[in-house]
Amino acid sequence: MLVNFPLRAPREAATMKTGFIGLGVMGTPMALNLVRTGTNLIVWNRSTKSAETLRAGGAEVAADVDEVFGKASTVILMLATDVVIDTVLGRGTPAFAERVSRHVVIHMGTTTPAYSKALEADIQAAGGRYVEAPVSGSRRPAEEGQLVAMLAGEADIVEEVRPLLAPMCREAVVCGAVPNALLMKLAVNIFLITSVTGLVEAAHFADRQGLDMALFKAVVDAGQMASGISRIKSGKLVERDFSVQAAISDVLKNNRLVAEAARQAGIASPLLDACHALYAETESLGFGREDMAAVTRALEARTEALGLPFGD
Repeated sequence: MLVNFPLRAPREAATMKTGFIGLGVMGTPMALNLVRTGTNLIVWNRSTKSAETLRAGGAEVAADVDEVFGKASTVILMLATDVVIDTVLGRGTPAFAERVSRHVVIHMGTTTPAYSKALEADIQAAGGRYVEAPVSGSRRPAEEGQLVAMLAGEADIVEEVRPLLAPMCREAVVCGAVPNALLMKLAVNIFLITSVTGLVEAAHFADRQGLDMALFKAVVDAGQMASGISRIKSGKLVERDFSVQAAISDVLKNNRLVAEAARQAGIASPLLDACHALYAETESLGFGREDMAAVTRALEARTEALGLPFGD
């Protein structure tokens, strides 16, 4: 059973010591929102630039991972891959148990569900607690504290950490046991990836037909398919502004995670497979760090291959 809970900030937030590791495109604004609402935050990141942004915002910056776990009883991980998570936690080494024992670890990134389930087992075996909490949303919702969290884990610890997420997320959906939150995130990602890619193809079609792209955006924004993300992405397509909110390479990674889960379960995913090819082509063209709207580059390349050249 799924339960949808609006989030409210806890009264005791100012006295809590919380760790945050992983200050990338999403992690930095998420952590800043925690600091701005009074969370007593200690952060660490491999690169120092983002950490200094958090220091300026009022967070304590740790010298290393051990300092985070030494000072915080709850640690949020917003890390890109399972390899990075294992490295940060020291999984497979004696340092792992020393770090996670008597701690609550909240995994907010996107990894395979199987990895998350195994990580939960290892953390529990070491005397820690674990919550799976991937989020739906890109950089702008992260900046605005408008992400949607999906939570999974043992019911008591999920309820304990839920208020902590309030400054970052406008809602939380409790999905049951691990790895149901990540499975839910992957399902939502199918809708996101295929919808945005469909919008990009529509814009490419309109542009090649010589239509006024401002009018195209106006019609899309006024129609029944309009959403917050469609308005943002249509604006990017009209302006050819591919500054990153959700990068091509990150979308491709998420696409692969969904495809792998689908294959393992014997589930067909034809639309996702078509998107996978387009995002892979866009990355191979050198646009992996541009926004996912830049998947139009692959469409343009395919059109050029048909003998219909495109000029920026």
